[in-house]
Amino acid sequence: MIVEYVRYHVTGDPAAFEAAYAEAARSLAAAPQCVDYELTRCAEEPQRYILRIGWTSAEDHLRGFRGGEHFGAFFAAIKPYVDQIEEMRHYERTSVHGAGASVPTLYDWAGGAEAFERLTEAFYAEVVKDDLIGPLFAHMDQGHPHYVALWLAEVFGGPSRYSAERGGYHHMVRQHLGKAIAEPQRRRWVNLLMDAADKVGLPDDPEFRAAFAGYIEWGTRLALGNSQPDAHPPLDAPMPHWGWGVAPPYNPGPGKPA
Repeated sequence: MIVEYVRYHVTGDPAAFEAAYAEAARSLAAAPQCVDYELTRCAEEPQRYILRIGWTSAEDHLRGFRGGEHFGAFFAAIKPYVDQIEEMRHYERTSVHGAGASVPTLYDWAGGAEAFERLTEAFYAEVVKDDLIGPLFAHMDQGHPHYVALWLAEVFGGPSRYSAERGGYHHMVRQHLGKAIAEPQRRRWVNLLMDAADKVGLPDDPEFRAAFAGYIEWGTRLALGNSQPDAHPPLDAPMPHWGWGVAPPYNPGPGKPA
């Protein structure tokens, strides 16, 4: 992904400029090369704007979008303002990024490490008794609930203890190789975990539960695919980090999610 920044100094009516970009945004939204976009206005100098557009690549922007079916309508909408552009460049993302403390992590909202320990203890107490998925855990290490609590805590924004103590994604993905998990087993795992979340009193507000359920669905479907006999998943992918309405980027492999 590449990020394009376009800086404007608008000399005319700001409302007309924003209306033009609202129209142009229809073309951006329809373009397969566009990841996302945002137009921001300077608070101190309201005539100045920055347009940020995420593109799948610079090549996709310059050749794919500009040479494609959506560019004509886009350019027609913003053409009156082209001479008011002060900068138009592509920028590459760096490793320096993060979130501030104004919004709590899912880890903190859930109740921290203790909440995830309670969750996995209650969950695996039911797992071992279950006739469908219990056999998959017949020889479970007694520390397994604690390890999964560490994993979930790190995924949801807590300390990186799973990475430090257990080897991160590299270790977790290997736990599923060759297990040939079936879809009914995956779904039972999900249902029992959701029941455990209710039992131990994890927050039940819609925003938290939607984010929590989103990761559980994503993670278990990934584990299902990785467990099949013909699967060859990447073994050194980074740890997933889940936020409010945020998921890892989708990188499709040959017919399967990676």
